[in-house]
Amino acid sequence: MKLIVDVAPQPDVLAKLREQTDLELITLDPPALAVRAVDASQLGDAEALFCTFPPANLADLRALRWIQIASTGYTQLFGLQLVERGIRATNARGCFDVPIAEWNLAMMVNLLRDLRLMIRNQDSAVWDRSARFQRELRGLTVGLWGYGGIGRETARLARQFGLKVHVLTRNGKTGPRGEVYAVPGTGDADGTLADRVFGAGQEQEFLGGLDFLILALPLTKATEGLIGERELQALPRHAFVLNPARGPIIKEKALLRALDEGWIAGAALDTHYHYPMPPEHPLWKYPQVIFTPHISGSSLSPRFNDRLWDIFQLNVGRFRRGEPLLNELTAFQLSGN
Repeated sequence: MKLIVDVAPQPDVLAKLREQTDLELITLDPPALAVRAVDASQLGDAEALFCTFPPANLADLRALRWIQIASTGYTQLFGLQLVERGIRATNARGCFDVPIAEWNLAMMVNLLRDLRLMIRNQDSAVWDRSARFQRELRGLTVGLWGYGGIGRETARLARQFGLKVHVLTRNGKTGPRGEVYAVPGTGDADGTLADRVFGAGQEQEFLGGLDFLILALPLTKATEGLIGERELQALPRHAFVLNPARGPIIKEKALLRALDEGWIAGAALDTHYHYPMPPEHPLWKYPQVIFTPHISGSSLSPRFNDRLWDIFQLNVGRFRRGEPLLNELTAFQLSGN
């Protein structure tokens, strides 16, 4: 079996895989940082591809049966006709559950205690012991719109802080996760941690009872612009919005209006409308917004490569044994809907 590796290597895992004499691993050096063509004359008979971006001449890899991508997002697979060609695809779900869930908890504490104002006070040598800096999370309600790995690990941590956890999913269920990668000891594998679960059509009721709204769902055609004026106005005026998912899930003009007019108490934003965000963009200036440059979890996270290669190694074994793959994308997901 021939496998193409077009990501930064993990020497110890590569060495273990190469001990399997019936595996032929071809590593591309340097790995692709963008879409490019590969030498189909040498790689056209490969059955598996481990990459971030599939090659421009993917159609020339005629023996390909499985692609493992090195990202959680999978928009780079749209339009490649993978389902029609019988090519399975898996992503890097689970690599970022821990760091992004920890960002969520940190931002809830920082927003509630107004850390930004405390830092401004420190910079100005202002001694202010107001009650606004001493609020606590225990007993408040966090709402998770989406309940994948990041949502589940956030729920686990939130319960440890004494928060009530409400969840909104399309079908109103949280159930077992199935064949999805998770760091051992994290998340909510059985789907039992939520205090209350809402489904499609219950969005207004879900939003109306929250102190924090956390977006924990991917950007697709269906979720782009999902959060607009109606949704932001449904939140209590004391509620905070956290977006570590994708910026365009929230309509930009609606978010700016919500902040200007006080529909919400503030926000923590790690995903954005432009990369990089221009310095003149108004979101930089709001005192009630914590604005981070997409660092809640990324390929620069210290544990990312270990977890990514763990997924790949586990999936190589599963693929060869004919078992279900971890993080396999469905035909519906690959359609971009």
